Amino acid sequence: MTTISPQGRTELLRPDGSPVRVLVVDDEQSITELLSMALRYEGWQIRSAGDGQGALSTAREFRPDAVVLDMMLPDMDGLSVLGRLRRDLPDVPVLFLTAKDAIEDRIAGLTAGGDDYVIKPFSLEEVVARLRGLIRRSGAADRRAESVLVVGDLTLDEDSHEVSRGGQGIHLTATEFELLRFLMRNPRRVLSKAQILDRVWSYDFGGQANVVELYISYLRRKIDAGREPMIHTRRGAGYMIKPAVS
Repeated sequence: MTTISPQGRTELLRPDGSPVRVLVVDDEQSITELLSMALRYEGWQIRSAGDGQGALSTAREFRPDAVVLDMMLPDMDGLSVLGRLRRDLPDVPVLFLTAKDAIEDRIAGLTAGGDDYVIKPFSLEEVVARLRGLIRRSGAADRRAESVLVVGDLTLDEDSHEVSRGGQGIHLTATEFELLRFLMRNPRRVLSKAQILDRVWSYDFGGQANVVELYISYLRRKIDAGREPMIHTRRGAGYMIKPAVS
């Protein structure tokens, strides 16, 4: 999915409309800070790590759409980090940063599963351009072919704001619509209250996450009333939507 930013840039977004996530891994703090600043300017969410172990733990929690990975880290080399990354995130694109310009090193990185590489010193524009290409090709920021979301017998038209289940129209308030849209763009995925607050309300309610419970109850009355339920609670984890069991 893409939009045009106020600065005139074409912004890449995840299919659910949230910002693309990038993990930057380098043991030189000046490099991670510089790259993070440039990538945040693209409107992306950025996390950074200074070693391999930090990269792996951050990736498991952050679930990035792309990784910028230095080949030489203090606790393990980039190829080892890549191998372990692929166990949890088999499809995440990885852009290697390397000070080595020998052809064998480039081949080793690409053969191990890296998707591209940039040699230090590099230009920020080149890193951003290469990342944008990798993210587009990976499908993490697909353009939507149409505006209608379908989960089971539930449909939501993002353009007309019409919602129906089993062919019967359902009236939703603006907030209920945004909540349902977020759920339907992530079918069968458990979404935490924090994720829902950030995406639907766009700011933290200061711990008053019960607003999510309230609006989930509103949706259930309209979506699931008298029907097999589609909206489910995973205690201690969050909420998900999936087709009703027939």
